[in-house]
Amino acid sequence: MSVPTPAPRVTEPRSGGPPRLSGPLRWLKAAAASTRPRQWPKNLLVFAAPLAGDTFGRSDGFWYALAAAGAFIAGSSAVYLVNDIVDAERDRAHPYKKFRPVASGQLPVSHAGALAAFLVIVALGLGLVIGQPLLAAAVAAYLVISFLYSAGLKHVPVVELACVASGFVLRVVGGAAATHVPPSGWFLLVCSLGALMVAIAKRYTELTVLGADAAKHRPAMRGYSAAVIRLSQRATSVIMVASYVLWAAAEPTPETRSLHLISSIALVAALVRFDRLTARATSKPVEDLIARDPIMVVCEAVWLVLFVAGL
Repeated sequence: MSVPTPAPRVTEPRSGGPPRLSGPLRWLKAAAASTRPRQWPKNLLVFAAPLAGDTFGRSDGFWYALAAAGAFIAGSSAVYLVNDIVDAERDRAHPYKKFRPVASGQLPVSHAGALAAFLVIVALGLGLVIGQPLLAAAVAAYLVISFLYSAGLKHVPVVELACVASGFVLRVVGGAAATHVPPSGWFLLVCSLGALMVAIAKRYTELTVLGADAAKHRPAMRGYSAAVIRLSQRATSVIMVASYVLWAAAEPTPETRSLHLISSIALVAALVRFDRLTARATSKPVEDLIARDPIMVVCEAVWLVLFVAGL
């Protein structure tokens, strides 16, 4: 008499969720998450100089700008990986950063380090491959400042703000170098002030969310108070608008002057909205407040239309 063969067991997904990814796919998902794809849009700042100059400056300039964006995507991804390695212990005590792949153990530290090294080579190599050493120099400056920031400068109040802001400005400089569009002094000043304002806003939102625990996660917070940071953010916004208006008033023709002065109204509206959004206790990244709030996006779109129309 034969013994019936038991039917194969089918493993049901836990809690009715989707089946778990296989090892390689799980690793790829963790590696991709560690490079922060949601932060990649900030690398579109490489198009700022060509946009402001109303020209890509050279034959196939768009593709050179795209190569610059790729270089900074690779470079910034490497920086995020190194930051996650250095901050793993602190991130485990953070309300939402503890879920990052390195902090949670989904991506081994050795793997994160190897991937970061590969991305550094890609970031520097792109500028050299397209024959633009100035782009490679801008990316190198960004990487050096960012790695020094991770190594210890992030613990120095004010200096760490300058490091964060420089990352935005170097993207602009890299795009200008790749496309051969020299940025004006007013343009760089407005970009620098905007970058500094965003960096300050990051610290203010951390202070409001974490409170007394903010210094445990980021020691530099011991040098800040919420009132001073808030005042600094608003003061930087005012100086930024004043610089923008002075630039617009110096435009050579009445038509461009009028349109750019009108565009400053939309810029002010966007900054007022940004001020209100950062006043709330939120754990959302500041970049999400800029790019995902509907009112903010409308203000930015109106400003962009008026700005481009005036070129």
